[in-house]
Parts: sequence; structure tokens; C-alpha cells
Amino acid sequence: MAKNIIEKAPFVFDVSQIKEMFDVKYSERYREVDKKGRYLYWDKFRYRVDEDDDPQKAWWAVKFARNNIRKPIMLFDKNNEPFYYCLPDSLEAKLYTISERSRRGITPIDAIKRDFLISSLIAEEAISSSQLEGASTTRKVAKEMLAHRRKPQNKDEEMILNNYLLMQEIKRIKDEELSVDMILDLHAIATRGNHTNGNIPGRLRTSDEIVIMDREDNILHKPPEYGTLISRLQRLCNFANERHLGEENREFINPIVKAMILHFMIGYEHPFADGNGRTARALFYWYMLKSGFDFFEYISISSLLKEAPKQYTLAYLYSEMDDNDLTYFLYYQADIILRAIDALFGYLEKKSEEFEEMTEILRGTSLAEALNFVQKDIIKKAIKHPGRVFNALEISADYDISPNTARKYLNELEEYKLLVRVKQGKLMTYIAPANLQALLKSYS
Repeated sequence: MAKNIIEKAPFVFDVSQIKEMFDVKYSERYREVDKKGRYLYWDKFRYRVDEDDDPQKAWWAVKFARNNIRKPIMLFDKNNEPFYYCLPDSLEAKLYTISERSRRGITPIDAIKRDFLISSLIAEEAISSSQLEGASTTRKVAKEMLAHRRKPQNKDEEMILNNYLLMQEIKRIKDEELSVDMILDLHAIATRGNHTNGNIPGRLRTSDEIVIMDREDNILHKPPEYGTLISRLQRLCNFANERHLGEENREFINPIVKAMILHFMIGYEHPFADGNGRTARALFYWYMLKSGFDFFEYISISSLLKEAPKQYTLAYLYSEMDDNDLTYFLYYQADIILRAIDALFGYLEKKSEEFEEMTEILRGTSLAEALNFVQKDIIKKAIKHPGRVFNALEISADYDISPNTARKYLNELEEYKLLVRVKQGKLMTYIAPANLQALLKSYS
């Protein structure tokens, strides 16, 4: 049997070790995080102790400090040991930033413009999530498939479509309580048509033969026994549905932390033969939307997880190997979320600038007031790509409007002679003319 890929800490915290290991000089200098606010595991911490200090004594001091602020939760590993987490100041700061940026919303873009700009991101998480799982379809092909609502032509495209439908379902059920049946339904959508590793969409695994390993056959994780999955998932549902709002002296759990824990636990339980990652991320999004973080529909964490899958894996391993300490995963996920928010805001700023350029072009023409936001955005794309072909289904998907409304907008642009209408088979298309800039000036 292969060995684990990271070294187990030299000892697990035990109260009986206090007398033997206690050293005031270590406890004063080594806290739950290092001087940079990092929550390090032994494999990295041991190389960052002060010169001449004993790494084991320093590690014990860290563990002692963490033990003093740990918060157990009513979720347990396969050995019935509880999971817990800590909230050092550096992690609380990250959570505060996520909340503040989410509440502030997507500014300074006005609400109408914002809704149309971010509508093109609806498919982003579906695409990235699938690529994280191994699909190789390019983003361009994926968006074309979703925009034109054509059937998937291979397994990669089928995975993209499944994840898109999964995100739509999450929006629909965001106000419902979590149940085992809901988890099964989400998995069924995520893995429709996928029978990899004997997977049956919407069905729990029926064996304990699954062992998660890396490419070098190192053991990463052995999930709990399949016979315990129903009861374990029910406990997870109870945890999700419990009101951890601090009311009437009850426990408070930050909703962002709770969403992250749900993500982690599906990965830990590994209840399905395939599609566990997609289902885990689905539950994260479900709880974020349920908790009022509405624009997380447009935040793609998978695109960032895809960039560094090893770090994603290590976040799980550290938590499991260090006495079920979920804090490692919370830090990692918080950093991913903050980067994803930055990516969204950057995208919106760029698109807003492009739209303002279009507004400037139309300034002083009769079209400035005649065209709506969607039509101006279509013209912006048409100027950048002469000969580009539009259709009502694409515009409907891009701007989250009905096909009839999209068709109306395109027909109006054709009436202004800003697009050329051509019928291709049964589909009516609209082509961007090469002389569009000159046509616009004619309305001055």
C-alpha cells in the first residue's frame, strides 16, 4: 500500500502532554497563526520556527493555542471523532471582506446595466466546474452550445450542460431545506448520462472499493463505509438546516463558514461513485444563495480551483490529517472566494468601460435614446467583429431575456439597417455589416 503524500505531525494534541511539553517561551511566541497570519500545517511550519527552537515544542505551542479557540461542530469523521474549526483574526478578516464586498454589490454600475453585464456569466461556473472534473471542451465551444441550446455532441459537452442545469436548479431550490433526496437530485443533474466508475446518477455508491489516490498511487482519502452514508448525510442535512444564528443563546456559525463546511463534508463523505466535487460545489452555492449572497450565482470558484488542483487537495488533506481541523480548508476557500470576487469585479469594470465607449460613439445621434442597453451591447459586439452572426436564442441566453424579446430587439436593429437579416434554414440570423461604423454616423 502506498504511503500518504504529506507527513503526519509528530504527535496529536493530548492534555496529558501539557506537563511534559509545556514551555512558556514557546507559548508566548507561537500562536495559532504565524507572523504573517498563516494557518500552517506541520509540513510547512517545521521549517519556519525561529533558529535554535525545537520544532516539536513550537508545534505543540501552536496546537495548544488552537485548542483554546476551537469550535466543535455536530459532524463526525468515520471514527466518530468530531470536526471542528478555529477563527483566528486573519480568517475573520477574510470573512468580513467577503461579506462587505458582497453587501456593497457590484458598483458603480447601475442595477439594470449590472444585470445585463453579468448575465453572460451564468454559464461560467458550469463550464469551469466541468473542466475541473476533466472535461476538455473549450470555453468558446461551451458557451456557443449553451447560447444556441444545441444538444451535447460528446461527454465533455454533456458535462458542461449538466453543470449549467445544476446551477439553474440551485437557484430554484435556494429557499428549501436540505434533504438527502435534494442531494441525490443535485447529483442526478450533475452526472446525467455519466456512468464513470459505475456511477448511477442520483444514487449513492454501493461499495467501499473507492479509495481516492493521486497519480503516483499515494493514498489521499478513504471515505466512510457506504452502509453509513444515509445516516451521515442526514446528519449533514440537520446541520445545514439548523439555525446557527446565535439566537436565544444558540450557537452562531458564520453562513460563509457553514457553506464551506458543506462543501468540505461532501468531499469527505464521497457518497457517490463519481461527481462528488460537482455536488460539493453545488451545496456551497446553494447555501450561499440561501443566505442572501445573491450574486454568488455569477462567482466562479471552479475556474480558480482548476488553476491549482493540488492546493485544493491539500486543503482537504491537512484538515483530515490534523485531527479534523477544518480551518485549513476555510482559509483556502476564503482566498479562492476573494480572488473570484476580484475576477468578477474586474470583468464588470472592463465590460462597463466597453459599454461607455459604445455610448460615446452614439452620443449626439438619434440612436442614443432609441436603443436600449441590450441593443447597444449587441452593436458594440458587432463593431468589434464585422460579419458576426447573431440569433434570438443566443441573445436570449446572453442577456437572460425571452426569445421573443430578443427577436424583437434584433428586428429593430435590422429596421435601423444596423444588422442584416438572413434566413438560414429554419433559423433567422442577423449579420453585422462591415460598414457599421459609417451607418452609425449617418444617424447624426
